[in-house]
Amino acid sequence: MSTASAAVCSLNTALHKAFEKAISEGLLPQAEVPQFNIEIPADRSHGDLATNAAMVSARAFRAAPRKIAEIITGCIDLSQTDMARFEIAGPGFINFFYDSSYYAKVLAEIAQEGSNYGRSDHGKGKKILVEFVSANPTGPMHIGNARGGAIGDSLASVLDAAGYQVAREFYVNDAGNQIEKFATSLEVRYMQLYRDDWELPEDSYHGQDIIDHAKAFAEINGDSYVDSSAEERRKALVDFALPKNIEGLEKDLLKYRIKYDRWFRESTLHRSGAVDKVVKLLTEKGHTYEQEGAIWFKAAQFGADKDFVLVRSNGLPTYVVPDIAYHYDKLVTRNFDIAIDVLGADHHGYVPRLKAALTALGVDASRLDVVLMQMVFLVKDGERVKLSKRSGKAITLVTLLDEIPIDAARFFFNLREANTPFEFDLDLAIEQSSQNPVYYVQYAHARICNIIKKLGEDGIAQRECTPDDYAKLTAPEEIELINKLASYGEEIITAAKTYDPSRITRYIYDTATLFHKFYNACRVKSEDEALMQARLSLCTATRTVIANVLTMFKINAPESM
Repeated sequence: MSTASAAVCSLNTALHKAFEKAISEGLLPQAEVPQFNIEIPADRSHGDLATNAAMVSARAFRAAPRKIAEIITGCIDLSQTDMARFEIAGPGFINFFYDSSYYAKVLAEIAQEGSNYGRSDHGKGKKILVEFVSANPTGPMHIGNARGGAIGDSLASVLDAAGYQVAREFYVNDAGNQIEKFATSLEVRYMQLYRDDWELPEDSYHGQDIIDHAKAFAEINGDSYVDSSAEERRKALVDFALPKNIEGLEKDLLKYRIKYDRWFRESTLHRSGAVDKVVKLLTEKGHTYEQEGAIWFKAAQFGADKDFVLVRSNGLPTYVVPDIAYHYDKLVTRNFDIAIDVLGADHHGYVPRLKAALTALGVDASRLDVVLMQMVFLVKDGERVKLSKRSGKAITLVTLLDEIPIDAARFFFNLREANTPFEFDLDLAIEQSSQNPVYYVQYAHARICNIIKKLGEDGIAQRECTPDDYAKLTAPEEIELINKLASYGEEIITAAKTYDPSRITRYIYDTATLFHKFYNACRVKSEDEALMQARLSLCTATRTVIANVLTMFKINAPESM
């Protein structure tokens, strides 16, 4: 348990004992103590921790909250807590202030834990599968996939730090309508090399990558497939191009510092019979019906807005059936405790359908969580960059990473909650100034490294601090920074609970801000050796936390800039 969590727990215990004492001495009537909260006030000048214990107890003890607060504070023993004093505020809130020894414990904990600082066993080793990006393998990844990659990979890292057993997965849609469209596009581009009477359908893929695949195929096979059957020609083209696309996806994502534990192919679900099994199970349970030759799922009975088709009248399953089979495989066959999908906002209506099917199959649908991600808009020279997937002029992930540093891409795409649209400023991403948030955080780390280096050049080595040394850290900028460092573990847990890794990106930006504020207000090198060592310890602790976050998000923590 972290120092910050221990402080809350010890205060909670002291408050309950204070209630017990007040009741036993007849200061309060016999009653059950209601559940109360202990929180960090928005304004730390009001206290380091605050409780509403007296407020929520008014009905149970039939007394005014402020009166209860006075009785409780009169009975409380803070000797076994990290609190030095308290104040009663307003109608009955109780605010507590840390003892100086608390700050020493925080810095000592960071020094001891090092790269493990902030990690916890909150998740108790539960197995979580995070599936993200999962771009169609019919073409290159776009900037939406870039955002999904940063969010999904960072979320997996946050969950791992919070004590979950995490696996990353990419779902390869190598079957179904998009592959048929891919085959059509390749076929037309191949035939156009030899004949003038082939036109590309409007709803096909128009990108340059399709043309390049067709030409590469022709360089190897010439016109040998021109007179073949359409089925043979299309299969040969897909068998040639699809593996190259999947290999390209993996290569591009590795460049983006994303490595998956598994690439799961949709085609395996078809070959294994898992797709047919889903329809069979739903039918056996009485959750389907036939209408005009198609098999429908009674989805409305399980929370969806309406029933939907599972198998068309031509005997082919709809796109959702393999997805149901895939999630059944995640939660039942492989028995993950939780499956998290990071999807585009256009999947909003798809999620209830998926959950309805899982419920009908006897699976607890609450084990499936979906993070819906809003659109990304690229901005250059103050204006949005126009994108067009159909024309083939979309900015791809690789194009983006050629334009800006990978550190900036991963940091920027994780700056906002997934459910909010995001404007990515291409000019800001390459700017080396405090206006660039990733540069600002990395500079804080480099500045600390430079402080330590220069002190070393002056013959000043860091030593272990004593409680008396730490007691000299009394400046508001010092206390504010220590409090921020102390909250890191809880920030990780909250980010894991809410599936919001951007919370940690914003946290470390705020931490860097507080460090720069401390640096400008408090000179580290001092004739007061004890104060200098305490401030040096604070610098080192800040460097540790910044490095831990940047490393967790696969962003460089430079020692010089």
